Amino acid sequence: MVFVRVNSPDEWRARFGEDGRPSVVTIGNFDGVHLGHQAILRGVIERADITHSMPAVLTFFPHPARVLRPAHAPALLATLDQRLAAFSEGGIEAALVLKFDCELAQVTPKDFVQRYVVETMRARAVLVGRNFRFGYKQAGDVDLLRELGKRWSFEVEIVPPVTVDGIVVSSSAVREAVRDGRMEDARKLLGRSYALAGEIRAGSGLGRKLIVPTLNLATQQELLPRLGVYATEVILDGRAYRAATNVGVRPTFDGAHTTIESHLLEFSETRTGGAMEVRFWSRLRDEKKFSGPDPLREQVLKDIERAREYFQVTDKA
Repeated sequence: MVFVRVNSPDEWRARFGEDGRPSVVTIGNFDGVHLGHQAILRGVIERADITHSMPAVLTFFPHPARVLRPAHAPALLATLDQRLAAFSEGGIEAALVLKFDCELAQVTPKDFVQRYVVETMRARAVLVGRNFRFGYKQAGDVDLLRELGKRWSFEVEIVPPVTVDGIVVSSSAVREAVRDGRMEDARKLLGRSYALAGEIRAGSGLGRKLIVPTLNLATQQELLPRLGVYATEVILDGRAYRAATNVGVRPTFDGAHTTIESHLLEFSETRTGGAMEVRFWSRLRDEKKFSGPDPLREQVLKDIERAREYFQVTDKA
C-alpha cells in the first residue's frame, strides 16, 4: 500500500475517479496524532476493511485557528509532514489536505459535508470524536452529522475518548505536558516519545572545542519542551542513538536564541547537515548559567552519565 496525499477535491477525483472506490473517513486536525486520534484511525481502518472501502483522512493546513484567531492559535505539536507520516504508518491509505482559508471558513456545515465528504470522498462511514465540530462558525456537531448521514446514506460512528491515568487524552493535555517538561506524561498520552524533527545545523563549534561534541537541530516545529537537559534518543539514518540533549539559550555563553544540542553517547562522527530527529524520554535538570566552560563541562559530563544510567534502568524495566 502506498499512502497518497491529495490537495484538492479535483485532484482526489482525478486520482480515484468520479465513480472510484468509496471511503471511510475521519475529519480533523489531528495535532500530535495522540492515543485518542489513533483510536479513531484504527476504527476507520477496521470499518474500511469490513466495507471494502478506502481508509482516509480529511485534514486541514494551516490549522484553522491560524486563520480565524491567530493571536490565540496553539503552538502545534507536529508539522503537516509528521501528521501525514503518522497516518501512513497507522494504515491510512489517503489524506485529503484542504487549504484552510477564509473561503473555506465560510462553508456551511451542510455544504461542507456534501462537497467534501459525499461528492469528493464518497464516504460510506464517518468516524469522529464526540466533540467534533465543523462548518461555518463550527455550527455543525455530531447530531447534525448524523442527520446528514441519513440524508446521504453514510453511517456516523462516535468514537469515545481515550483516558490515561484518569486524564482524557487530548492535544491540549499533550501540549501542557511538553511545556512543563513532563516527557513521561507526554509519552503516555502520545503512545510514543515526543519528538522534534528537522535538519542538523552547524553550530559555533564552542561545544566541541570547550565542552563536548554535539549535533544541533534546526526544526520547524512550534512547541519545544521546557528549557533544560533531557535523556533522549537521536535518530540518524534510521538508527537510534541514546543522547543527552540541552534545550536552551546557552546562558554560560550569554546566548540569546534557543538551541537544541544533543551529545550522542555512542557516536563519534562529525555531521554538519542531514535529517535528524530527537525523541524526548525524561527531563534531567533545569538549564542554568555556570561561571565558565570548566564547571559547565563538569556538569555536562554528569548529565551524560545520568542519561546513560536512565537508559540502563529503562532497558531493564
